Amino acid sequence: MSHESERLFTPRFFVMCGFSFSVFLSVFQILPVAPFHILELGGSSFASGLFLGCLTYASAVTAPFTGAIGDRIGHRRVLVISSVVISGFSVAYGIVPGYRLMLGLAVAHGVFWSGLLSASGAYMTSILPERRRAEGIGYWGLSTVLAVAVAPPLGFWIYSRGWIWVCGSALALNVAMAVIAWRLPDDRHEVRAAHEHPRGGIIEWRLLGLSATLFLYSFAYGGITSFTALYADALDVTPKSIYLTVMALSILVSRPLSGRIADRFGYRRVFVPCLVLITIGLTILVFADTRSWMILSALVFGVGFGTAYPTFAAYLMQHVAASRRGTAFGTMLAAFDTGIGTGSTAMGGLIGRYGFANAFGFAAALSALAVPYFLMADRRFTRRDGAADGPGA
Repeated sequence: MSHESERLFTPRFFVMCGFSFSVFLSVFQILPVAPFHILELGGSSFASGLFLGCLTYASAVTAPFTGAIGDRIGHRRVLVISSVVISGFSVAYGIVPGYRLMLGLAVAHGVFWSGLLSASGAYMTSILPERRRAEGIGYWGLSTVLAVAVAPPLGFWIYSRGWIWVCGSALALNVAMAVIAWRLPDDRHEVRAAHEHPRGGIIEWRLLGLSATLFLYSFAYGGITSFTALYADALDVTPKSIYLTVMALSILVSRPLSGRIADRFGYRRVFVPCLVLITIGLTILVFADTRSWMILSALVFGVGFGTAYPTFAAYLMQHVAASRRGTAFGTMLAAFDTGIGTGSTAMGGLIGRYGFANAFGFAAALSALAVPYFLMADRRFTRRDGAADGPGA
């Protein structure tokens, strides 16, 4: 294979990183601020919590379908259409008079959000060298991690000037997204070539069964993002955001190296230990009663969680035809978002009834099930196509 074909950092790679950074910077300005605006519109605290749930579950339910649409009409076209439509949602959020309409918009937003994520994943995979796929997905994912770290404080700063300014900022980013997507090379000819010998339906059921592994461990992530700050407050640990900050730094540091290791030694061989690290990190959190133990938990969980998704995505792409990449990413997104949404919702009830330690213990037990489940599902999956574990395995 030529050196040129092994290049990871190409102009298109950086353009896609810029696109994804804009996507997450836009939506994560709105997500933490929207509940406060819903309260201003007369909604209850329960209604304010529904905003993220409506968007997430709508994305999860429709992701396999929007991913399949991208496989048929071109992923760049889906990126452009979704960016333009979401620009309209940013305007609508700023002018709707009632919180019920806002929640309805969140459901529709989730449909096009799933289109953005599945199409961008498929488009990025098509430009990555096969032998460096996990490394490439890992580096690309850092752009979203950076956006998620920057967006909430930026959103609250803008919100101090008014809700309409938040929507205006999101609109500007959405327009930038549409322009970036429009300037990407068109992939319709690649999509047509891949569909000369089409196979499969709208949903890849065998991929959905394997992707259920993501649900089992992303459940914990939903609880961590929503409740570790409250847990720290209950333990008198400061700053309250220490867990999320350390976890993000752990992901930023470990992801590039771990992706390279996965490409070299095999995706299964790295993914399974990642699931074990996630469970260990959660188990430490169950017994944490000081800042040091919370930091240790965040470090271990961050390495496992940050490495698991790009490694699993790279592994799955080896077992999927080029014509089904959008469908595959949509299927992964469906399992992942369902786990996050369910974890965020269910952990609140568990904490209220049984306390923080028992609730995180339940999340740890669920993530522990991911290891035997993946090995069982993977045995059935790989037996059908016989593909290798990774390009370097």
